[in-house]
This record gives sequence, C-alpha cells and structure tokens, in this order.
Amino acid sequence: MRAQAPGRGFLYAVSAYGLWGILPLYWKFLAAVSPLHILAFRILLSLALVGIILMAARNSAWLLVFRKPKTAVTLILTSLLLCCNWGLFIWAVNSGHTLQASLGYYINPLVSIILGLIFFRERLLPLQWAAVAIAFIGVLILTVLSGSLPLISLLLALTFSFYALLKKKLGLAALESLGAETLASAPVGILLLCFSFGGSGGGISGAAFAGLHSLAYFAELPLRTWMLLALAGLMTTLPLYFFALGAKLLPLSALGFAQFITPTINFVLALFVFGEAFPLRYFVAFGCIWTAVVIYIISLRLDRAGR
Repeated sequence: MRAQAPGRGFLYAVSAYGLWGILPLYWKFLAAVSPLHILAFRILLSLALVGIILMAARNSAWLLVFRKPKTAVTLILTSLLLCCNWGLFIWAVNSGHTLQASLGYYINPLVSIILGLIFFRERLLPLQWAAVAIAFIGVLILTVLSGSLPLISLLLALTFSFYALLKKKLGLAALESLGAETLASAPVGILLLCFSFGGSGGGISGAAFAGLHSLAYFAELPLRTWMLLALAGLMTTLPLYFFALGAKLLPLSALGFAQFITPTINFVLALFVFGEAFPLRYFVAFGCIWTAVVIYIISLRLDRAGR
C-alpha cells in the first residue's frame, strides 16, 4: 500500500505536521485562558471526542487495555509525559518562548536517535553520529552564551522522545492510544480545573486550590474564546488522525523528513508573527541544529538507498 499511494500519504503527513505547526496561533487566540486550564480542556475534550468516535465504531479495545497491569502502568506514564509536553508547549507559546519550543522540536528526532541507541541498541550511521554531535555543540553554545540551559527546548524534546519510546511498546492504533491516554489523564484534567493559577504568563506561580471557583473568570471571556476553546479536542485529534493515515502510506524516511515542517512553521510564526527576539546566541544554536537536521535527513536517504 505504501508504494501505491505515496502522494496521498505525503499529503496526509504534510497536513498533520502543518496543523501542528500552526497550533501556536490557536494557543495565542486563547491567551486569556490559563495555560493549565487550556491543557485541562484539551485533555477532557479530546477524551470526549475520541470516546464518541470509538464508541460509535463499537471499539472497546482502548478500555480493555487497562486490564493488563504492565500496559496500564505504561499508559499512565505516557499520559503524564503527554500532559507535560502539551502543557509546557502551550505555556511556552503564550509566554513568548515559541522560538525555544521550535528549537525543542528540531532537537527531538536527534534525542530519539540517542534513545534508540540506548534502549533498542540501534545502529547509528557515521552521519547520524555527526548530526548528534553538532546538535550537542549547538545546545552547548547556547548554554554558554545565555548562561543557562535551554530548559524549555530540552524538556519538550525529552518528554516527547520518551513518550514516543513508550508508545512503541503499546502497539495500539492512533485513536485507541489517544483515547486510553486521555482517559488515564482525565483525573489530571479535572484536578487542573479546580486550581487557580497566578503569576506572569498564567504559569503555576501562586497556584491555589479553589474548586470550580477557579473557573469564575470564564464568565468574563468573550464568546469567540469559548468557541475556540470548544475546538481543543478537534485541534488535538485531527492532526493525529492525518498522521496515522500518512504513516501507513509512507516509508519512515519520508516521515522523518516531514516532521521538520512543524518546528519550521513554529520558527516562522515566532519570528515574523509574534515578533520574538532572535539574538546572536539563537542564531548560532539554530545554525548548528539546522546543520544537524540536514545531515540527519541525508543519512536517512543514504540508509534507505543502501537497502
């Protein structure tokens, strides 16, 4: 099937990564809402949407997976990693750190290479070693020039890479997996709705348990914000659905190339739409990362051609 519909598969993949790329615009429109409340709605509305779809298809496999203790523990871990990744990304965008988020998703596939080496004893090509080394140099230069680690970038890359690592062990279809993960995350989503969050950027500074009174400010939100917030489930599941379709029709190397669409769009939005500063240290770091990405893509193509 992959050989029969590569064009359609690439269209699905581009659609998925393109939607993920423009998500910062969506989160910016919801800037009046606390990032952790946005995360809560994203979890709960995704669960509702995916649950309805799976129940309509009479698919109960996503509920039965919790019967196996080992699978249940893995699902809880993946759901926690996903919550951390989603929440951090929303906070980063609405706090003016979209460039750091973009850098994190450029680093992500290179972190995945290291995890594959450690946990699956995968063989690395010389060019892949070079890509990892150059990326490490870029992060090191950014750390030295800024005086601190790019924590947002590294945490986004690490949480998603470990999430993907654990997902390999589950063997569930995309919607079944998302349904199970959001079900496991539902208590977190409900708990987040019961806290009010202070501090700049809607972070966790000054968090206090207030019950459902924490949502009192929602009454002052305009109708447009309510309507956009109601789309959080769709904005989460639609790109994942496109990705699942594309993954079935494309070889891994093509997906490896397409995944850089997301951080590239994030980067363009941060620089030209959100007007974030781009100091010299970022230029040097991104230069190293982009070089590593190009080398990584070349290594994938050479590896595929050699098979």
